[in-house]
Order: sequence, then C-alpha cells, then structure tokens
Amino acid sequence: MNTINLDERLARIESLLLSQKKVLNLDEACDYTGMSRSYLYKLTSTGCIPHSKPGGKLIYFDIDLLKNWLLENQRKSHSQIEQEALEYTLKKR
Repeated sequence: MNTINLDERLARIESLLLSQKKVLNLDEACDYTGMSRSYLYKLTSTGCIPHSKPGGKLIYFDIDLLKNWLLENQRKSHSQIEQEALEYTLKKR
C-alpha cells in the first residue's frame, strides 16, 4: 500500500470514530462540519450556533444539536415540490 492510500484509510477511520462521539471540541467540530476554526469560532461568539462553555474558556458542541443546526433551512428539490403540488391538486378535487 502506498502512503496516500493509507492516509485516506486513516482519515476514514478517524471520521467514523468521530461520529461515535456525543460531545465534540472545537477542532473536532471543525473536522465534522468542514468549517475553518476561525469561522466556527465567529459563529459561537455571535451566538449563531449552539455550543457550550462549561469552564468559560473551552468550547464544546453536542453532536446532535450540531447536526440539527447544519440541516436547518433545507431546500426542497424540484421533484419534491412537483410531487407536493400534484398531491395538493388531487386532494382538492
């Protein structure tokens, strides 16, 4: 195996282990969301993202709240909108 393939496999294993955790620190949340450390810190300082600071210094994230926050404001696909419109018109007949 070459080094690149090994690094990719290690990254996949780390991400699988990360998904098993319930509470993430700032660096783990950055890896989980794909956001930069500075941007995630900005979101916490403005109160835009749910987080916890139990000691007043370190930032932690509940992974379930983080998932919910990431999935806010979902947009429907064209096929979903068309399906809902069809169901609505058939129901109103």
